[in-house]
Amino acid sequence: MKVVGIMSGTSLDGVDLALVEFEGVQTISFQILAAETVPYPDVWSKRLKTCNGLSAEEFLKLHNEYGNYLGDLCKVFIKKNNSEAEVIASHGHTIFHQPDNRFTFQLGSGACIAATTGVTTVSDFRSLDVALGGQGAPLVPIGDRLLFGEYDYCLNLGGFGNISFEKTGERIAFDCCPVNMILNLLANERGFDFDKNGNLSASGSFNQELFDNLNRIKFYHQSYPKSLGAEWFKSEFLPLIEQSKITLEDKLHTLCHHIAYQVSKCLLLKHTDHSKMLVTGGGARNTFLQQLMKQYCSVQIIIPEERIVDFKEALIFAFLGYLRIAEMPNSLSSVTGAASNSTGGSVFVMK
Repeated sequence: MKVVGIMSGTSLDGVDLALVEFEGVQTISFQILAAETVPYPDVWSKRLKTCNGLSAEEFLKLHNEYGNYLGDLCKVFIKKNNSEAEVIASHGHTIFHQPDNRFTFQLGSGACIAATTGVTTVSDFRSLDVALGGQGAPLVPIGDRLLFGEYDYCLNLGGFGNISFEKTGERIAFDCCPVNMILNLLANERGFDFDKNGNLSASGSFNQELFDNLNRIKFYHQSYPKSLGAEWFKSEFLPLIEQSKITLEDKLHTLCHHIAYQVSKCLLLKHTDHSKMLVTGGGARNTFLQQLMKQYCSVQIIIPEERIVDFKEALIFAFLGYLRIAEMPNSLSSVTGAASNSTGGSVFVMK
């Protein structure tokens, strides 16, 4: 089955699209046939950043408009690569994520994507898990288990960092800390989209007070399952950065230490000196952050080929769509804390 996976992360870098061919049921293989990131134009970046304050009517209108936008991107992507897709699997863009209040919402109507492209579309992957009492996140770990099982850990350094691993026969996964969401935000203040190679961060100095204040955040001392969202970032994390009087470069430098330290704490849950950790996401390209990761984490850090680094989440959401169409579980209760495993995703079938 050929599936297009669409991913829009919390860091608002752009829309990741991956055309993936899957084969098998018991043992599943994959091949990424094409992949690209489409940066958001300013108008969409601004709309996504501010839409949580819209009226209900305006929000529903935007939900459909964004679905049409994703559908248009998908049509161009498929045509450009001279290919056909049997299914589109869209994560959407997370606007609200409050599993404790039993709701999560990913913008981007699957019905509009299907109508725009003429291709059967799976969307809204998280809501069933949340309805079952789960966190609705992370969902990537089932892909880590079935597609990247040779690694002891799978770490993704995206808007938020998240990690997954096997423990006593179950897949365990949870969010670690903010990563590109805060690093990009600070880099923007210097006129950059992101901190290329961590050069800004490397030019700063370590600040013990900020480091300690960040590590005292309540989330880090909670047991899993646990997940992070934009609401938490704005209310719990960002104020500590804004209240600090140190230079922006010192903030970035200290944040990279914080990220590496928090990842190392996650590894203490299951660790041997020979463990291998697959590292993907934008943070894998941050040279300074990776240097610190090697200092804090005494495991073998494996950074794979570029397509996996950049498009692993789009690949795995394509895989979740593949599993949904096959009516196989695509959400693990051991990861999310839900009452049971489930097969999530709303399917809009085009005949």
